[in-house]
Amino acid sequence: MNKLLIIPSIDIKNGKTVRVVQGIPELNSVEYGNDPIEMALIWRAENAKVIHVVDFDASANISKENLKFIRQICEAVIIPVEFGGGLSTYDEIKETLDAGVYRVVIGSMAYENPKEFQKALDDFTPTKIVAALDVINDEVVIHGRKVHTGIKPLDFAIQLKEMGVRRFTVTDVMRNGMMTGPNVELSKRIAMTTGCKVTHSGGISGYNDLRRLKDAAGELIDSVIIGRALYENRFPCQKIWRVAESGLFS
Repeated sequence: MNKLLIIPSIDIKNGKTVRVVQGIPELNSVEYGNDPIEMALIWRAENAKVIHVVDFDASANISKENLKFIRQICEAVIIPVEFGGGLSTYDEIKETLDAGVYRVVIGSMAYENPKEFQKALDDFTPTKIVAALDVINDEVVIHGRKVHTGIKPLDFAIQLKEMGVRRFTVTDVMRNGMMTGPNVELSKRIAMTTGCKVTHSGGISGYNDLRRLKDAAGELIDSVIIGRALYENRFPCQKIWRVAESGLFS
């Protein structure tokens, strides 16, 4: 029976935890607490095994100020923390990993600066470097999901696999934060075409969506990032990852 790792997301903007709709924090009208470190401790207390942190200030090229929060989160919890948001150089990746982050999720850099991305992949290994595939209408988007690249996600995924990538985080941006249901087929296509592990992101609205993803996932889709649905208590039991990881969806 396939198991699915549930990864709570902490999206940071201006030092606060926010709701992100379609990857655009400016659309948000809701803040989920002022303290990202406290939120990380809450998810750890809820038995989360991994935490996903996104710096939407960095991804919008506004500020690197939130790195201090990343470091504090890593110091506060004893579980792996993965991080994404605006990392565009080898040195920035190294600085983030040195801050205690277990692995980084890279999007724009892999498209715009493949040589530097390759160097980071070779030096830090595919265990530490995950490729982000943010997709709108079957097209990869970058720079805070605002710039369209003209490349299809399957084509880009194949290129990245040939470079040595072994895991993708796949997001249908139009469903991100909308709780309209996951684009399971997109994640499945990436997984089946590349043979790489996939972390699904976007669209989960509650128990039924999670079960649907789990039933369709297969072994390659082994984890799912959930944000808004967890913050808004959309599950019958907020310790939902315990159920998913125990195989009780069978």
